[in-house]
Amino acid sequence: MRRLPMERPTDHYDARLFKIDEQICSLLEERREISNQNPGYPPFKSIESWADRYHLHEDFLKSLFGLLMNEEHFLPVVDPSGFRKYLPVLRYVERDGIIYTLSGIRQYENASVVYLSIHGDDQEQNKHTHIELELGEGYHCRIDQGTSSGGHAAYGFVVSPALPDDLGGITFVFSEYEKPLKKKPTGTEIVFQME
Repeated sequence: MRRLPMERPTDHYDARLFKIDEQICSLLEERREISNQNPGYPPFKSIESWADRYHLHEDFLKSLFGLLMNEEHFLPVVDPSGFRKYLPVLRYVERDGIIYTLSGIRQYENASVVYLSIHGDDQEQNKHTHIELELGEGYHCRIDQGTSSGGHAAYGFVVSPALPDDLGGITFVFSEYEKPLKKKPTGTEIVFQME
């Protein structure tokens, strides 16, 4: 999923706002540090109260806190470049009649692309869910491609920086969610531990 570059929407800027805007940025940094980058979302009653107290629109505040909750999705997008090699993995996990296969990894100079396939009965996979990959601290993972038909689904995840060619000690954790952006976990977690 490519993000379109942001263009400044206007040439106008009231310079009297500079100090306030800088304070907002400082408060955002403080908020991120206090929450350990996991702020959650304020209760609607709090948002209603703040909207009333500070003469702001409630829906504006709801949107703002939604953006703040998903800051990681605004990280710079790494496009894999400089293909080096393909690492076949061919490991699978069977859970409740569904087979999850970590088939392989394409190694690039600046990133890796991890491939997961899911095979199951058409009846078992009639609900649409979202899969996320986590590799732990130091790695950023984002879904880059996905397709499904009948009881089959295939995903590609871009991982940056690139994984080492020796995958020993790396744990791939695929988690399922009802909605994008890691919302409403289903409880399904598929783990591949490399040795």
